[in-house]
Amino acid sequence: MSAQLDQVLAQAANDPDVMETQEWLDALEAVIENEGPDRAHYLMERLIDLARRRGSQIPFSGNTAYVNTIPADLGENSPGNLEYEERLRSWMRWNAMAMVVKANRVDGDLGGHISSFASLANMLGTGFNHFWHAPTEDHGGDLLYIQGHSSPGVYARAFLEGRLSEEQLLNFRREVDGNGLSSYPHPKLMPDFWQFPTVSMGLGPLMAIYQARFLKYLHARELAKTDNRKVWVFCGDGEMDEPESMGAIGVAGREQLDNLVMVVNCNLQRLDGPVRGNGKIIQELEGEFRGAGWNVIKVIWGSNWDPLLAKDKDGILQRVMMETLDGEYQNYKAKDGAYVRKHFFGKHPKLLEMVSRMSDDDIWHLLRGGHDPHKIYAGFKQAQEHKGQPTVLLVKTVKGYGMGKSGEARNTAHQTKKLDDEAVREMRDRFALPIPDDQLADIPFFKPADDAPEMKYLHERRAALGGYLPQRRQKAEETLPVPELAAFKAVLDPTAEGREISTTQAYVRIISILLRDANLGKRVVPILVDESRTFGMEGLFRQIGIYNRQGQLYEPVDKDQVSFYREDKAGQILQEGINEAGAMASWIAAATSYSSNNRVMVPFYTFYSMFGLQRIGDLAWAAGDIRARGFLLGGTAGRTTLNGEGLQHEDGHSHILASTIPNCIPYDPTFAHEVAVIMHDGLKRMIENQEDVFYYITLMNENYAQPGLKPGQEEGILKGLYLLQEGAKKAKNRVQLMGSGTILREVIAAADLLKDDWGVTADVWSAPSFTLLARDGQDVERWNMLHPTDKPRQAHITSSLQGTAGPIVVATDYMRTFAEQVRAFVPKDRTYKVLGTDGFGRSDSRAKLREFFEVNRYFVTIAALKALADEGAIATSVVAEAIAKYGINPEKANPVTL
Repeated sequence: MSAQLDQVLAQAANDPDVMETQEWLDALEAVIENEGPDRAHYLMERLIDLARRRGSQIPFSGNTAYVNTIPADLGENSPGNLEYEERLRSWMRWNAMAMVVKANRVDGDLGGHISSFASLANMLGTGFNHFWHAPTEDHGGDLLYIQGHSSPGVYARAFLEGRLSEEQLLNFRREVDGNGLSSYPHPKLMPDFWQFPTVSMGLGPLMAIYQARFLKYLHARELAKTDNRKVWVFCGDGEMDEPESMGAIGVAGREQLDNLVMVVNCNLQRLDGPVRGNGKIIQELEGEFRGAGWNVIKVIWGSNWDPLLAKDKDGILQRVMMETLDGEYQNYKAKDGAYVRKHFFGKHPKLLEMVSRMSDDDIWHLLRGGHDPHKIYAGFKQAQEHKGQPTVLLVKTVKGYGMGKSGEARNTAHQTKKLDDEAVREMRDRFALPIPDDQLADIPFFKPADDAPEMKYLHERRAALGGYLPQRRQKAEETLPVPELAAFKAVLDPTAEGREISTTQAYVRIISILLRDANLGKRVVPILVDESRTFGMEGLFRQIGIYNRQGQLYEPVDKDQVSFYREDKAGQILQEGINEAGAMASWIAAATSYSSNNRVMVPFYTFYSMFGLQRIGDLAWAAGDIRARGFLLGGTAGRTTLNGEGLQHEDGHSHILASTIPNCIPYDPTFAHEVAVIMHDGLKRMIENQEDVFYYITLMNENYAQPGLKPGQEEGILKGLYLLQEGAKKAKNRVQLMGSGTILREVIAAADLLKDDWGVTADVWSAPSFTLLARDGQDVERWNMLHPTDKPRQAHITSSLQGTAGPIVVATDYMRTFAEQVRAFVPKDRTYKVLGTDGFGRSDSRAKLREFFEVNRYFVTIAALKALADEGAIATSVVAEAIAKYGINPEKANPVTL
């Protein structure tokens, strides 16, 4: 009995009315033939909807058959010269390989990757030759998030284009002496080349989604024409396991980001082995993306599979394709045609018969869709033209395609970077490189003459698309003036008697002033994560609106209030919900708009300081790499400021994290005037001077009187230290007290205790940035080391404290490490004592928390007295007396251990 008859009988056994079923199937075939698949899809959706409403339990399935989404007869073939493109790809594959292998033959520790580009080459070639626009007067340019490990292939293309030299290729991963190429896409290191950093893995997909939405935001607010631009992001199937890769796909679907195309290179392998050896990653991803509202295009099989699929009248081939596991598919491409015949087609007699006239070599050369230029072109074309949804292309490829036994489809492919001479020869032969045997050992780069037809074609294709990619704009063409510092008079002046405000309120006033500025007002981008009311920013809802592509289709429940929740198609606020990573990705898009869109924007992302850098540290580092410009505001900052929230809500370390990013400028101001001076400086540097820095400023929700700016304090504020309050000129015993943030007020209070209770005079220093003081000190120390015969320089903290007397006592709301950064730059003969909030947070009042962490005024006073006693200025009994006077338990447990 035939297999076909077996199948018919099996179906009939579960079908109470075979003839009726056939009538329905025939009717559907007729609709497809006469009215097209779209009509058939509509009818099926109506039928399913009706059945569900009548009580039929039809579960949702986001999956389709394991075949190409675009049928063979509907796909548009590539219009390019395929012979030229194939040769160009072969040369790029060779040069990419040569770059990595040559580097590692000289220095085996440099690393590099060959296999990722090997699997991506056809897709990148199709995009560069036919789809991706460079910025021109008529087109803002497409934005490319290139899969990080494929960078050698992009360099290889730029080499053929004449944009990179052979010397630069020889210096792949050798950047220290200049003229080298970075390991991955790093705008910081190659500022005119790479548009976006995409390593660490997972950050590319996340940033690309919010970049696409930011383009929509700019267009809706009529700040830039972006409706003809696309964001293309390439990532690996293994990379999709990163939470950041998939975490925002629902945002893209909800926002209908039809300017976004994600291409997942499904080579079925990650670094160590199969992505889903026991499953099917393409099917898994299809269901997830389709469920999130994406248009899904699967490009699985190459054109030479089409005749076999056409013969598959009874669906056996499709069934075997579906049932075969990814681990098996990987194995097939690591073996040969005979193995594929036996283990794939041998799963059913009908399939063996189907390929009986094909040689083993024919079977081996059955392409996967990602290596077929026609299938890729058809998928890209449909993705480019699709409206109303983001598109994901799930493209099946072979890891290490063309690497042969040295890596093709093998678990070791990702780490392979050292090929022996035989592997090099095999690759040369496979891609028909005109390199003689006697030169193979040198692995020479290959570049034909400029007038070769393939080279002319390469340049013509890019000329037709506006120029070369990737390319990055380093500075915006426009210049925007920043208001003078005096514009922020409302927060520079002292508060009226009896009036108290927090630094958070001061910041909100500054934002309000900027929103009214004729030059910068429309460029301000407030970004919030569902904490607007926490920071007193809800007044902006009505004033400038919350961006929503649909506007507001409902009447808000608080419409009768002054600060009602107002959404608007042209809203200015980006309200990201409870989503720190998404908000940071939005901020990065706005903070790099000067480069991506030639539009200077001024983004302010305000968040709980505890849930900022701690949660999105890798994105903050990426912001440094991408040369972001903007403000990050850590609200409710410090370990003891957010008094009732407890262990995981209290920040004592965000400034430690911020200090690790070289172009992050961090400040912990105490007073409103300090906030104003710092933010004005940031605006000047980032907007007027277009410096590639960004600011992290911590803000407190504690209200107190503000002393106002005194003439001459500006320089010290920006450098990180200035004398806030000088004690009496003549004093028997003197100390220097220093602090930042909210704890500076405890330091000020300690100065009074020292004077009133113990007759000790204190000078009080405000230190808005210990990190900047440390960087300055390290820079001076380095200069002095390298210029031993020149007059030594002095760090700002050194020169500031040089003429003072007495021990130096510091207290902050952060870990001791924060203020310990500057110990090396304190004058050498001085005692330096640091108090900090090491340990986990607690829920209690501010006063109790500061007592618990030993940073309140009493502990500052004790620390100062102990330092004086250690120097012999007072008796140690005075310290014991103070401990008793202030009710401090000397046997109290160290808070860091609790």
